[in-house]
Amino acid sequence: MDAYQIYHFLFETPAGVGILVLGGIIVCIILSALMEVKTRKTFVDRGEKKDDEDDWFFDDGDEDEIDDDSSTSDK
Repeated sequence: MDAYQIYHFLFETPAGVGILVLGGIIVCIILSALMEVKTRKTFVDRGEKKDDEDDWFFDDGDEDEIDDDSSTSDK
C-alpha cells in the first residue's frame, strides 16, 4: 500500500474521515487524562474542603445568593 492509497482512504472516503475524527477524540481524551494526573500530582494537598465549597467549575455563587435572598424576603 503506497502513500497515495492511504491518503485517499483517510481523506476522501467517509470511513477514513470517521477514523480521523475518532482518532482525534481518543488522542484528546488520553492527553486530558495525562494532564489531569500531572495536575493532581502537582497540587496534592490543598487542605480540607469546606462545607460551602462545591464542585462547580464556573459557578461564582452569585445566582445562589440572588435566589436565597428572594426566598427569604417573602417570609
